[in-house]
Amino acid sequence: MNTSVKVVCENTNTTLSVEWGSTLGALAQSVRTPESLPFLAAYVNNSIRELDYRIAEPVTVKFIDISHFEGVRVYQRTLFLTLHKAVHDLYPDHRFRITQSVSRGFYCEIEGVEITPEVIGAIKARMDALIAAKLPIVRHKLLREEVIDIYRNLGFEDKVAILTSRPNLYVTVYTLDDMAGYFYGALAPNTSYLHLYDLKPYYNGIYIAVPCRTAPDTLEPQVAQDKMFDVFQEYKHWVDVMGVSTVGQLNRKIVGGDGSDLVKIAEAFHEKKLAGVADRVAEEHTSRGAKVILVSGPSSSGKTTFSKRLGIQLRILGLEPVMISLDDYFLDRENTPRDENGDYDFETIDALDIATFNDHLMRLLAGESVDIPRYDFITGRRQWHDNRLTLGPRSVLVVEGIHALNPRLTAEVPDHYKFKIYLSCFTSISMDDLSRIATTDNRLIRRIVRDNAYRGADATSTLKRWQSVRRGEEKHIFPYQENADVMFNSSLFYELPVLKRHIVPLLYNVPDTVEEYGEAQRLLKFLDNFCEFDEKEIPPTSLLREFIGGSSFTY
Repeated sequence: MNTSVKVVCENTNTTLSVEWGSTLGALAQSVRTPESLPFLAAYVNNSIRELDYRIAEPVTVKFIDISHFEGVRVYQRTLFLTLHKAVHDLYPDHRFRITQSVSRGFYCEIEGVEITPEVIGAIKARMDALIAAKLPIVRHKLLREEVIDIYRNLGFEDKVAILTSRPNLYVTVYTLDDMAGYFYGALAPNTSYLHLYDLKPYYNGIYIAVPCRTAPDTLEPQVAQDKMFDVFQEYKHWVDVMGVSTVGQLNRKIVGGDGSDLVKIAEAFHEKKLAGVADRVAEEHTSRGAKVILVSGPSSSGKTTFSKRLGIQLRILGLEPVMISLDDYFLDRENTPRDENGDYDFETIDALDIATFNDHLMRLLAGESVDIPRYDFITGRRQWHDNRLTLGPRSVLVVEGIHALNPRLTAEVPDHYKFKIYLSCFTSISMDDLSRIATTDNRLIRRIVRDNAYRGADATSTLKRWQSVRRGEEKHIFPYQENADVMFNSSLFYELPVLKRHIVPLLYNVPDTVEEYGEAQRLLKFLDNFCEFDEKEIPPTSLLREFIGGSSFTY
């Protein structure tokens, strides 16, 4: 009887025969070269699998390392579990939380423990010992009640809450010695795969430094993001007070019939923060003549609806907002720069007609009337309709676009005229104490829903383009975010239960024949942890309406 199985290995572009039941780890050893980075996991028929996965039928395999976007996630999950084990060994009676990404790393806290150099040293020493021991990380599939008992014995009520709110018969759990964890993606086989990390004191907690994806032998540089950190901390405190800091708590509120109140409170909080931003604009308009309000943020942060709602608040204060979208200053399609693959690069600031934009701004500030263009995305050309704008004494220009904070965009405008606003979807709830929800995932889910509803794009095409969008943000948006006068968090803690109903059918339509299938499956597994919530309670002016429809604003 032939017990061999054919495997197509994309890393070597070869077809191999392996013994039935062989693990991916064994295959990895045979195809990895001495120059290769350690393989952390693999895509099997475009679905992510851990290295203990056994091959039982013909498959296509692609091994990934830390230079791959999913490889980075695998490394980080493994690091977080090992860190949790080290902290639990040293401080078993104290709650450990990884709350947010910041400064190209991550921030965590140990409740009731003052973070001193001695504490940091003790945790690092324990982590190093765990890594040197090459402790295995084992994946189990157990009855939900068994896993709940495990977590209750460890005192992990955050994990119990999410399991008791979702009716799954069996649950996947990972163990590292006597530590158990509930993760939402693959982990490395053992602790020895953690070749590089660092811990530093940061505010009241610990900064976790991680390897750079594009240079895995170096740590990501720690960059100053104090304003962003403050926004995260404010919202984290707020959701703690509201009792919805984790998905399990949020699910319980929804199932308990409190979803309507959550919507009202979240929307009222947005409105209050918007009013505060408008007050700042009015103050700066009076004190230093600020007339150009620059609104920037990454893709799907809600810039358009934010700008329209800010305009309403400014009118209450007696100002006259005039809206301009940077999209209308795109170069004609044939003049758009191309990226390294020869595709049009719409993410670069050089895709905009900066000279014409500055000319228009300066003429408007000088009191002239200016014909503002409209960009036709179908034809790829600007159109002129003699739609002239003129600024009055109480007018303010609200300029919205991803490059609004880039100094090159408004190089000819004196600084005292500018008021800079940065917004993003700083997701404030976590899956549990160890598994944060990435703001990029929240924005990606928003974008898939919006692109399908308003731009005729399916989930596959949005997923295919997403990494290019991310690279553009890293290069053209994030370096300028700390220049903002004000930061605004556009996330709504109830939004993922609402978006779930819209996006799940779209993700199921991603075929398993494309690379994007793995990312679609990851998002489906992630969203499976949320209870759905009906959108009928969401007001027509909500920022979320920009993505799901039903907005009273025109776009």
